[in-house]
Amino acid sequence: LSKYKGTVAVKILVTGGAGFIGAHLVHALAQGDDEIVVLDNLRRGRREKLEALEQSGQVRFIEGDLRDSDAVRDAMQGVQRVFHLAAQSNVLGAVSDMDYSFTTNVVGTYNVLQAAQAAGVERLVFTSSREAYGEVDRVPVAEDRLLAPKNAYGASKAAGEHYCRAVQNTFGLDVSVLRLANVYGEGDKDRVIPIWLDRAHRGEDLELYGGDQVIDFVTVGLVVAALRRAADLSLNGQPINVGSGIGTTLKSLATRVQALPGANVGLRLLPARSVEVTHFVADVTRMRTVLGLEPPGDPLSELSALWVAERG
Repeated sequence: LSKYKGTVAVKILVTGGAGFIGAHLVHALAQGDDEIVVLDNLRRGRREKLEALEQSGQVRFIEGDLRDSDAVRDAMQGVQRVFHLAAQSNVLGAVSDMDYSFTTNVVGTYNVLQAAQAAGVERLVFTSSREAYGEVDRVPVAEDRLLAPKNAYGASKAAGEHYCRAVQNTFGLDVSVLRLANVYGEGDKDRVIPIWLDRAHRGEDLELYGGDQVIDFVTVGLVVAALRRAADLSLNGQPINVGSGIGTTLKSLATRVQALPGANVGLRLLPARSVEVTHFVADVTRMRTVLGLEPPGDPLSELSALWVAERG
């Protein structure tokens, strides 16, 4: 998977490459011979994640914002493949600052698509989210389910998908769309697993808002593999869910965290937050058949290793 065109190296742009998923992707891509450019505004990303790759010359880093069309256009020069990950990717953050989430996730995505089309990019992979589906009445959720987002983040991702489809239909840009479930792994922050592990490290009780949530957790390693497979394929605009296909209740997640060595913490129930989707499990049939990827039988299989890594 390190090559996209046989033995010929290509130039790749990763937007949001200093973020959680982006940095994992960039490190994986750097194992090959392709030229990698990262565009990130460092609002949530950390440049030090890529420091060694920069120093070795494997990655060129550009500090820039998606909302700056000139910066996007300059970063896109000579690029054949784009992984568009940069976004306001936190549900509560998108609600508290809807202007930033709209201008980044919608206007920024439009800028990336326009620049990619103008630069003659061969394929663009767009990371959407399970939040685009909104609250569903049954699971698992297949990709043909109507998009009915519940919150500003989901709305921005649905809008990004629609613009991807419009640009593909109008200009022929080859776009692959992956709808990610709840991704977890080393280097994440501000989501339930890293928040709870951090609280457990400090000996603070876990806080659960509501308590009835059923979530599809997926490891960042599987997401990186899906991104790279999607960049190798022409998906003809069909979106693909990337998840475990298994629902985990947040109460059972809390039990798993409490059972980790040294995690002597309780669980405190708080009122539900109305903007959050409470039930989602991905139908991963398309991920299996099209991308050829099989999720692990236990979606939280890496929780113990993550606990140890974060403690270190």
